[in-house]
Amino acid sequence: MSDRSAAPGGLALVESLVNTLDIESGADALDTAQGRALFGLTEGEVEEARALRESLRAALLAHTGHAPHRPVTPLGELLASAPLVVAVDERDGSACLAPPGPADGASLLSRTAAAVAQALVAGTWTRLKACEAVTCHWAYYDRSPAGRGRWCSMQVCGARAKMRRYRSK
Repeated sequence: MSDRSAAPGGLALVESLVNTLDIESGADALDTAQGRALFGLTEGEVEEARALRESLRAALLAHTGHAPHRPVTPLGELLASAPLVVAVDERDGSACLAPPGPADGASLLSRTAAAVAQALVAGTWTRLKACEAVTCHWAYYDRSPAGRGRWCSMQVCGARAKMRRYRSK
């Protein structure tokens, strides 16, 4: 839905996971083998991934000042069970939180927790938002100077909201 470029760094993982569900059509990419493969999921891990996706969506809606539209497990609860280690780069001494072991074999939950931790350090976590349109809630990275973006696309969701507001007057 969005006409915006992908979120930076690890937030691209979070953005793409949230955007596996098209709320308007009901299409869920996690229902397909190709969609599961993008995240390294087996069929048995899909329900856990969906719970994570909806908790992330709730957090992204909070970044725009909105409450989730249905009860979800708090994101902090889910991420608390993600194993992470402090990884130190021997070349420059920089450190970050990362999944234990090779990144390509880490669970989606651990990769997501690492991405959120990286975004918190970089100060970009609250720039990842969910579109406020009830039929959309698509994740997008808000690159506006003031950080007050409300819709994934001004040409679609923003235009619809403005037209509804105009017509209601």
